[in-house]
Amino acid sequence: SSAHNPLRALAPAAFAACARLRTLRLNGALLAAPPDELLGAGALANLSLLRLELAGNRLRALPPPRASLPAALDELDVRNNSLRALRAGELLGLDGLQRLQLAGNPLHCDCASLRPLLSWLRNGTARLPDRRNLRCASPAALRERPVLRLRPGQLDCLEGALETASYVFFGIVLALIGLVFLMVLYLNRKGIKRWLSNLREACRDQMEGYHYRYEQDSDPRRASPGGDL
Repeated sequence: SSAHNPLRALAPAAFAACARLRTLRLNGALLAAPPDELLGAGALANLSLLRLELAGNRLRALPPPRASLPAALDELDVRNNSLRALRAGELLGLDGLQRLQLAGNPLHCDCASLRPLLSWLRNGTARLPDRRNLRCASPAALRERPVLRLRPGQLDCLEGALETASYVFFGIVLALIGLVFLMVLYLNRKGIKRWLSNLREACRDQMEGYHYRYEQDSDPRRASPGGDL
């Protein structure tokens, strides 16, 4: 553990003798130098770490997964840093990660910032065990709101606006189709009235035919002579 030690540099072979190291705590230890430079040195990439703690280091971005993080890493703790958004490229390299702890970061809650994280969580929300503690830091209207309870309308999503616009456009199209249909009915009202009249006459003739045959069949004078034997 090197937690809270103000590290100024990490040589590529800094942990060369720690092949069996499974947990490394660097919480608050990367404040004396830019974290990107320390993590980018490749000192951790060849380790067999299962858990890496980087809480409280003012990180503005996740460490580059392929260049800086061990391939076998299962858990990454980046709580209480300065992460405003997680880029898709950063999360893409963490697909094999089982747990990512992210609470305490000043997340900016808009569609562009949250979309990569929400997409990453589609494979299972258990990958973010502190998800209920995630809070928005900006914009001001959403400050301290739980991140995973936000709706697209609250995020001012472009997709939501486009979806709403598409529904409005679809409604307008349906209204125009209905209007054209009513106009066609109005312009052809005489023909429609004539067609209905002809249909009514045809139905009347058909019913009269049935009635006539019924009367003929029920006439006792038309009964078979063999019926009196």
